[in-house]
Amino acid sequence: MQLIATLQCQDQPGIVNAMTSAILDCAGNIIENQQFTDPITNLFVMRTKFDTDKPIKVAEEKLFSNLQKFSPKLLIRESSNKKKVLILASKESHCLRDLFYLMELGELPIEIPLVISNHNVLRDLVESNRTRFIKIDDKDEDVISKSIEDFGIDFVVLARYMQILSESLCEKMSGQIINIHHSFLPGFKGAKPYHQAYEKGVKIIGATAHFVTQELDEGPIIEQDVTQVSHATTPDELISIGRDIERRVLSKAVKLFAEDRIFQTKNRTIIFN
Repeated sequence: MQLIATLQCQDQPGIVNAMTSAILDCAGNIIENQQFTDPITNLFVMRTKFDTDKPIKVAEEKLFSNLQKFSPKLLIRESSNKKKVLILASKESHCLRDLFYLMELGELPIEIPLVISNHNVLRDLVESNRTRFIKIDDKDEDVISKSIEDFGIDFVVLARYMQILSESLCEKMSGQIINIHHSFLPGFKGAKPYHQAYEKGVKIIGATAHFVTQELDEGPIIEQDVTQVSHATTPDELISIGRDIERRVLSKAVKLFAEDRIFQTKNRTIIFN
């Protein structure tokens, strides 16, 4: 059995030794280990994947016992357990299609039990992937909140969902909602961002995946990418290029979250690739 342990706490001597000793105590063998100390906050984060033939409860007991003196935030789970994702989408399909495709290929360790949309445009796509589809009215978050509970959702992905989530939902799912933004933040906000970019004569366009917070498009950044364009690139071409970047950046962010590779420190993220 392979387990993933993630830890974060204030940096201090002995943390790594305590972790490795605990894994040894449960007859474990470390397969992968990454660690980092944020120089500004002194926050220490660590991600360790290890093999063990002991039950997960035994591993939990050993790790918590050895590490409790550091007052860590410590999570342990079986790596084979795929996280359940609720997808929110509106009309555009490129990000949703890519998530389904990569999941089918086995490149995204997630399950998508449900897609919720404020339009019916994507129903056929979703149901053709043997996934439940629910259409809601704009701003109807009761269904979203209930679905998170009913389906045991681990995190939410906004795959071009063109609605602003309420402060209460953002707070309830803090650090568990990922959005894809149609620019390399900070950038052009509001309607027709690629037309705005064209009018300004931009030479690069990009996309940003970030956690959703109560401040619109201001959450901690997870992944970004850009590509060069020229004066000859039309608005339609910008949209096409932008869609490709958006789907790639969102899928990468989802994979990072699904594999427990993201740690938050205030308004920043630490990413173990």
